[in-house]
Amino acid sequence: NEGKMGEFKSLCEKFVAQTKSERACVHYAFSFSGDAAHCREGYDDAAGVLAHLDNVGALLTQALKIAQITRLEVHGPADQLDELRAPLANLNPQWFTVEYGFRR
Repeated sequence: NEGKMGEFKSLCEKFVAQTKSERACVHYAFSFSGDAAHCREGYDDAAGVLAHLDNVGALLTQALKIAQITRLEVHGPADQLDELRAPLANLNPQWFTVEYGFRR
């Protein structure tokens, strides 16, 4: 929200610090363009996503008081997406099924 970027960036530092210890987190970063923030994160599996949400739930509640999610994409294999549909339903994500690719 307008005038809240400094406060939001302080929360970003807390999100990153709290997420560093998560076993299943492959990458986690915030980037910015003007008044827009983007959080890009990746996990080994659906269980890792759910563990992350448990870990940062209080921070997310704080962040949503000063900012809003304008787009949420969830990408993954169909079986992993199926495990996330109910728990993430309140965030209204757009679901993308990965069909081709690899991970190292």
